[in-house]
Amino acid sequence: MRALNQLSLGAPGIYKAAQEPIRTLTGQAMDVCAFVGVAPRGPCRVPVVDETAAHSDDWRMCDPTRARLRSVPVPVESFDEYRRLYAGFEGPGLLPYAVASFFEQGGRRAYIVRIVHEYYDDSLNGAAVAQGELPGMQSRVLLHARNEGAWGNRLCVSIRFGVRPLQGTVLSTEQIQLNQGEKIFIGTLLRLALDNGAYELRFVQSIIKQGDINQARKNRIASLDAPTSDNIARLEIVEAALAVSDGTGYREHYTQLGLHVDHPRWLATVLCRESQLLWPDIAWAGTSVLPTDATLRDEKPPAEQFSVGKDRYSGLVHDDFFDPDWDPNADQSFSGIHSLAQLSDLTQVAVPDLYSPKPLPPVSDVGDVLSLAGAEFAECVQPVGLVQEIVAGELPGLALTPASELEQIIALQQQLIDFTRDTRDHIALLDVPPGLKPHQVLRWRSHFDTAFAAAYYPWLNILRTDDRRDAFIQIPPSAAAAGIIATRELRFGIAWGPANELAKEVIKANETISLADHDRFHLQGINVYVQERNGVLLTGARTLSSDVHWRQLSVRRLMLMLKRTFAREMQWVVFEPNNAALRRELVHMISGLLRRLYRLGAFKGASEEEAFFVHCDDDLNPPYRVDNGQLLAEIGVAPADPLEYIVLQITRTGDGTLVMEE
Repeated sequence: MRALNQLSLGAPGIYKAAQEPIRTLTGQAMDVCAFVGVAPRGPCRVPVVDETAAHSDDWRMCDPTRARLRSVPVPVESFDEYRRLYAGFEGPGLLPYAVASFFEQGGRRAYIVRIVHEYYDDSLNGAAVAQGELPGMQSRVLLHARNEGAWGNRLCVSIRFGVRPLQGTVLSTEQIQLNQGEKIFIGTLLRLALDNGAYELRFVQSIIKQGDINQARKNRIASLDAPTSDNIARLEIVEAALAVSDGTGYREHYTQLGLHVDHPRWLATVLCRESQLLWPDIAWAGTSVLPTDATLRDEKPPAEQFSVGKDRYSGLVHDDFFDPDWDPNADQSFSGIHSLAQLSDLTQVAVPDLYSPKPLPPVSDVGDVLSLAGAEFAECVQPVGLVQEIVAGELPGLALTPASELEQIIALQQQLIDFTRDTRDHIALLDVPPGLKPHQVLRWRSHFDTAFAAAYYPWLNILRTDDRRDAFIQIPPSAAAAGIIATRELRFGIAWGPANELAKEVIKANETISLADHDRFHLQGINVYVQERNGVLLTGARTLSSDVHWRQLSVRRLMLMLKRTFAREMQWVVFEPNNAALRRELVHMISGLLRRLYRLGAFKGASEEEAFFVHCDDDLNPPYRVDNGQLLAEIGVAPADPLEYIVLQITRTGDGTLVMEE
């Protein structure tokens, strides 16, 4: 029946029936991780866009009085893409180091959430956003940086105007008959050369069609918004081109722009929709703007420098990472970590800036190298003023000392775990606080019992050549773990334990862990990095669950993958006739997916019958259930635990030979 409904029938005859769609379950990717933290720039306080608004009202999305999302998850697929949106390592947070480590380990996709402080006052929330004027316009055209931060003070904006001839017949000082095929829109700006040699600018107010008394066609008549002061001698269409630079090498260029709100490429609408650097001010975004001079000379006054942009790191507090109105049952957007709830492809969550154990080393801005060498040997001269220390802003509102403020850190991490428990669709990657003694680590561990979180220890030391700090940076271990989780899945599949991998670009672990402590930590579900001869190795892949069935991270991820796959790839079943044929098709599809996973080693058992089962028969779906539009299927699987221990027995025989047995 479905195939017949897809036919497009015409004259009587024989038609080839369309093939039935091939339905299969492919499985969902589980390698995506979200990073929540502090950055010098990046999307935040984004206006809520009304997608149902009329085209001419699209500028309203820039209205600062409308609702705004303080936190917005943005996907990135490389560190270069992250750097373009959120800047590099200039700020005081660990977010860029965590994201860089994720991609260095082999991760391919991450969500970024920039945290800013909520002032609960629109004027204060927008006070740190840089602003400047667009030069060469009759009225004041105010532009705002896309988001808050001192980065916006480096913005540079310029505009140029181009003209091209408009083919048409002048009917009067305010009406033009357009030639056939001439492309023009309501809101187009025209430059009109008058008989007296002057130029005047007019907008196209309307375009109507009128019948032609001489031919069987309709002519398009364009009316101007005001009559000209003299007869029109020549017609030209004016289009604007806007160039924006952020001062660090990233540029945006927009052409064929209109200067009236009714134009399909109205300047304000284009900036709202496409720019990553600018917002138009609401004062002019719903009207029209005009160039200063109708001659449209190329010489424009220099753009006014953007100003008032500020980095407000000192205002950040721990509460900014969470939304006090969080409701797991509400279908709406939230702030902080809770903004991740609606992402369908996200699995792991890492929060590198949840608290700040210590400030980062200062940034050194090395100036141009000045050579003091001469033709003769002489006493060395110490150059002055070549190196300037730029002290990165600290995070006083996020600072916590692990040894003395451990309870506060635990409370914050518990809020993250509460989020994953509420969604039951994400896994929190926790960092054991640095600098703790072994008994303190175990005390920290005792506060958690969940299969939706994994813990990593110790912190890792890296040395970057592009952050201008010239010092070891201590990064949270969950950052590298997130990348290892992703690369193990991409390389081997979901069933493989995300461990036994060297952390790339890591110089050393921050703590040296004894074998006895390693044993205790592993048995308590703490995933440990150890220093090997060839690098730093992640040795564990366990959750923080005390339930032996959920202690392996690979099992938790496997079950989440199955849940997502069934929920998202079987929506076609809705409104299908609930009969035996449908139930057989479901059993076949689900069994096919589980069979592939079994062959990849995801399930234990000597046969498929021991590894999984799928039931969807008449016993589970009696007539009363069918009459109520319900369909019930039972699926059982036996996940395979990764191999963690190899036990060898060494025996000395009577002749002195050593025999090794498993």
